[in-house]
Amino acid sequence: MPSLDFDTEKKLFREFHDSNTKLLENAKNSFITLITALLSASGSNSISKIEGRVKEKEECIKKFNLKYRTDLEAENTPYSIQEKITDLIGLRIICLYEDDIETINSCLSNHFDIIDVTNKISQLESTEALFGYKGLHLDLKLNEQRIALPEYEIYKSYRFEVQIRTIIQDSWSVLDHKIKYKKSIPNGLKRRINTLAALFELADREFREIREATIEEIRKESIIEEIVKDGQPEVTSGASNELNQSRLLNAFSFQKIAQHFFKDFEFEAHKVDGFTQEIIEADNHITRRRLNVLLRDNIAKTKRYQIYFEGKNKDDKLNPYTLIRHCLYIGDKEKFNNILTSVAKDAFDNWLATNVEI
Repeated sequence: MPSLDFDTEKKLFREFHDSNTKLLENAKNSFITLITALLSASGSNSISKIEGRVKEKEECIKKFNLKYRTDLEAENTPYSIQEKITDLIGLRIICLYEDDIETINSCLSNHFDIIDVTNKISQLESTEALFGYKGLHLDLKLNEQRIALPEYEIYKSYRFEVQIRTIIQDSWSVLDHKIKYKKSIPNGLKRRINTLAALFELADREFREIREATIEEIRKESIIEEIVKDGQPEVTSGASNELNQSRLLNAFSFQKIAQHFFKDFEFEAHKVDGFTQEIIEADNHITRRRLNVLLRDNIAKTKRYQIYFEGKNKDDKLNPYTLIRHCLYIGDKEKFNNILTSVAKDAFDNWLATNVEI
């Protein structure tokens, strides 16, 4: 039963924590596994990490003493330390973008009972006088449907806190806790801290907007336009030079063109970026149209070479990047002389020499 005897309540809480440590750890791990699966099933692919911890017992007692004890005893309200420590089990979900926070919140709301919500984002954005880290904190417990499953029934009495933050917000949180003096300090120092907090907020916003701009650039690229206009000459002078610049190859247009020729292959963004740069370094005036022509005119021959090569080398495969290298080489040996290794180039040249009719 709750009481007003702090020493008794401390003793009871320590006994509870000691006797349930293993179960608390298992609950924490189970919640992490469940949330990871739920977010994955929801299609969320912007999760950086999900981590958790069981709050150390003396830290819990210290938190209760600082945050709750004085008011409860002043009001003569009996208490139990365990009931007041809502983050005994704590999880943290780190995502990439600000708008992922609401997506994650929506997913968790559909699968858990929400006890309480602390929206530090709206708290900070509603005033210019505060600074600190942002994030969304949810106090949750398993819902009835989940408790009905045997593997979760044992954890039905445990509530847990989930903190949802972006990578930027999490980084600021770490730094924010290192800044010991933030309130009763000279205005000049307070202004510098506010400026630093604003820079982190700006970084979060820019990160999201760069993602949106990248998606828009990819959307604008049209391989169909390049194929349809293939017979038209490039504009080379006058006011259309700016248009020529817009037609130069970049990572977005490379991915569109490459995907057209290799529909079932997943071109990963970071590999596309480096590979496109390699092409541009070999020919810094190469256009989207030019790459399309080089692939279109040489892909059939290159794929026939692939059949020959893989037939002789059972353990080696020519992936789409390698096939594109061969297309570029055969299309313009002067500019793309170094796009293949010497061994690959010699093997390809020997095959070409004996297959001149192809």
